[in-house]
Amino acid sequence: MRSYSKFIALTFAIIAFSFNAINAQSYSDTKSGRTIEQNVTRQILRMPRYEVFDFISFKVEGSTVTLYGKVRNGINKSDARNRVKNIPGVTNVVNNIEILPPGSFDDSIRVNLYRTLARRGGLYRYLYEVNPSVRLVVDRGHVTLEGYVANKGDYNLMNILANGVPNVFSVTNNLKVDNGKAG
Repeated sequence: MRSYSKFIALTFAIIAFSFNAINAQSYSDTKSGRTIEQNVTRQILRMPRYEVFDFISFKVEGSTVTLYGKVRNGINKSDARNRVKNIPGVTNVVNNIEILPPGSFDDSIRVNLYRTLARRGGLYRYLYEVNPSVRLVVDRGHVTLEGYVANKGDYNLMNILANGVPNVFSVTNNLKVDNGKAG
């Protein structure tokens, strides 16, 4: 009887450990072979109104996806949440995406910033794609550069040019140098 009780206790311990080990693994969609991270990235990049002036990032913790960033319209905020919540393996979506305030002041900065970067130093390659590798976020006159560039020279040039755009109060350069991800 004693060995049977030990067997039952050991069996339950193994089962409990197995469930914890499954939850700790990165979920992979068996049909496509993609992880939650890959599926989230794919869904965000496929949003029809996601443009160079929007930036969305995310963090995956188990089956919970937390969305971050800033977008110009509320449609992108809700579209991102709706697309992510339907990904296999995702049970909860925390939507911390901010909607940028509308206004002609920021819109004029966006136009001038885009033109300045696209026309100088060959930087257009980072901006002209359907899903550009560089994102230009303008929030009340403050510019944030997000994404990837191919080299440190382009990183520095974007920073210098963005700081020279009229009416820009500050520039935060969050660009990363990665030739494999850059346009």
